[in-house]
Amino acid sequence: MTFSDVFKTLDRSEIEETLYKKDTNDVKSAIAKTKLTYDDFLALISPAAEAHIDEMAKRANSIVKRRFGNVINLYAPLYVSNECTNSCVYCGFNVNNKIKRVSLTIDEALKEADILYNHGIRDILLVSGEAPKTVTIPYLKELTQRLHRKFASIALEIYPLSADDYRQIARAGCDGLTIYQESYDGELYEKVHLKGRKRDFFYRLETPDRGGAAGLRRLGIGILMGLSDWRTDCAFLAKHAAYLTKKYWRSKISVSFPRLRPAFGGFEPLCDVTDANLVQVITALRIYLNDIGIVLSTREKPALRDSLVPLGITQMSAGSKTTPGGYVTDTNSCEQFAVEDTRSPADVCRMLSRLGYDPVFKDWDAGFIR
Repeated sequence: MTFSDVFKTLDRSEIEETLYKKDTNDVKSAIAKTKLTYDDFLALISPAAEAHIDEMAKRANSIVKRRFGNVINLYAPLYVSNECTNSCVYCGFNVNNKIKRVSLTIDEALKEADILYNHGIRDILLVSGEAPKTVTIPYLKELTQRLHRKFASIALEIYPLSADDYRQIARAGCDGLTIYQESYDGELYEKVHLKGRKRDFFYRLETPDRGGAAGLRRLGIGILMGLSDWRTDCAFLAKHAAYLTKKYWRSKISVSFPRLRPAFGGFEPLCDVTDANLVQVITALRIYLNDIGIVLSTREKPALRDSLVPLGITQMSAGSKTTPGGYVTDTNSCEQFAVEDTRSPADVCRMLSRLGYDPVFKDWDAGFIR
């Protein structure tokens, strides 16, 4: 069984109708509970909960301090290629965009990694467009193996792979996978993914299962807020995270839900998502799923990122560049998305320390889990 089997039993319109019918009493009841049901979570992301965000924030802060202390894990993405065979309307790497395409050699990628290492980063995320003929399995295995000599944790955010391919790269030193479903709205999904293998909704949906089956220690999932109704998509995201937490209990499950920004090619977000909406979903997920990781993107402005940290965040990127070669030099290649928080890792560390948090660049050691 995979999450696809669970997904096929869910009725999106029924879930949407349920959460939009929640009232103040449902919200208060959910906030007061020690252990929430899925129905309680729907109350927390409902319009009725907007009047109770302060209460939710206090509860979320209490939970995250109890479960994670004052620790925030810092990581950085390393983009190895912006070549892509997909046409995703919201992405700067869209195959139809006339941009400079860049794919790093192993040595070029290692130079990028050295910059991050010198900034203190030990948790790295390898990112690429969907170009399996360029970013090949042998390429990923060799790069991971060489990065593993320095970096404590290496994860992938690339095109979906088979469980066997994940196993091969895991043996080279990779321990994590991040894969966004983008939206759990199947009809909308078709409209924004016009070409390429990414159009296969269910193959993508089953990717975290393949990563879990391969024994990857970290599984990250997410949506792009601004494509479809954020409340309903977050309802599915929570269902997916709860499923993964139960089935792959040896893996650390994390979620991310960055807000879309205008992208090269003329894309504008399809739905408005306010700062208050972002606060609501962060606090709701923390109250419902106490132990999941919640990741905060550099798409958000510095002041907002700072204010969101106490509400349930456990991991944030720092000093991110979203173009291949961006750390060493300006390649003039297109960004996947615009970064709003351009602060260096050192600046982010100072901010966290000022707020009373401990920035951590390495939060585990492989020796402890053998």
